[in-house]
Amino acid sequence: MKTGHNLSKSAVIENIPLACSDELAAVEFLEKQRWGNDPACIKCGSVEVYKMKDAKTGKRNRRYLWRCRDCQEQYTVRIGTVYEESRIELRHWCYAFWRACTSKKGVSALEIKRHCQISYKSALFLMNRIRFAMAPDPDAPKLMGTVECDETYIGPRKTRYKGMSGVGRSTSKIPVFCAVERQGEIRRRIVADVTAASLKGAIREEVDRRSRIVTDEFAAYRGLGKEYVGGHDTVAHSTKEFARGDVHTNTAESSHALVKRGIVGIYHNVSREYLHRYLWQFDFMWNTRMLNDGERTVLAMKAAEGKRLMYRESSRTQ
Repeated sequence: MKTGHNLSKSAVIENIPLACSDELAAVEFLEKQRWGNDPACIKCGSVEVYKMKDAKTGKRNRRYLWRCRDCQEQYTVRIGTVYEESRIELRHWCYAFWRACTSKKGVSALEIKRHCQISYKSALFLMNRIRFAMAPDPDAPKLMGTVECDETYIGPRKTRYKGMSGVGRSTSKIPVFCAVERQGEIRRRIVADVTAASLKGAIREEVDRRSRIVTDEFAAYRGLGKEYVGGHDTVAHSTKEFARGDVHTNTAESSHALVKRGIVGIYHNVSREYLHRYLWQFDFMWNTRMLNDGERTVLAMKAAEGKRLMYRESSRTQ
C-alpha cells in the first residue's frame, strides 16, 4: 500500500517525529502527504497556486495560507479535513495521529494532554476526530472467502445488580458483532441485541453470499448454510471444542481480546454513545496490521481528507 507521493518509506518515518515537534515541519509534512509535488486549489482544482508570504520577512504567512491565481481564494491544508477550523496546532495533530497509529491497544486523551500540554477537552476533541478519520469506507466491498462471525459484550466486568449472572444479562454490557475475513479485513458494529434477526442481518450486510461462514454453535446463527454458497460450519465451544481442522473462530475471538484489553487497560470505560468510534480505531489497526508504523500513520492522515465532524454533530451518527 502506497504511503506518500514521492517519499520513500524511510523518509516518511524520519519526517514524522520532526512534524510532531515543529509547526512549520508539521504543515509541510501534511501538505506533502495531501498534495505531493503538485499542490492544487481545493476550491477550483487549479494548479496555479502559491504560498502566501509575509511582506516584511519573506517567510511563510503565519497562518500558512495558500492562494489560487485563478479563483483568488485563500486556503490552508486544514480545509476539508477533520482538523478544519481547529485551533490546535498541527504538530499536536501529527503527534496524536502517530500515537494512535503506533499503539496497538490505543492511546488515551489524558496521555495526549500530558505530552502535548493541551487541555483534556482539546485532547478529547482531537482524538475523536482522528477516530472519525479511521472510519471504514461505506462503499468497501463485502467480505469474501472464509469469514468468521462472532459476538461479544463490552463493558464493566461486574453486573450492576445482585443476583444477576451471565454476561448477556448485565444492563451495562454492550453487544458487539464481529465478522473477520481470514487473512483479510475485519468489520465490527454495535448491535441492538444478539437475536437471530440482529446477527443474521449484520452478516448479510457485511459478508458476500459466495462466502463460507464459520461460527460457534450459538442458536442465532442457525440456518445460515442455506444462504451462503460456501456453507456454514460451526465449532462446539460448549463441549470444549475450539478447533476442528480449519473450523474455528479463534481469529474473531483474538480480535475481541485486543479491543477489551485496550478498553480495560487504556480507556478503562467507554459509553455506548462513543463506542462505535473506538471500534473504528481498533478495526483500522487490524486492517493495516501488515503496514509499518509510518505507513499506517500516513494512511490515517490521508483518510482525514474529505471528512468533517462538526462540534454539535450527534455522536451517534455513524
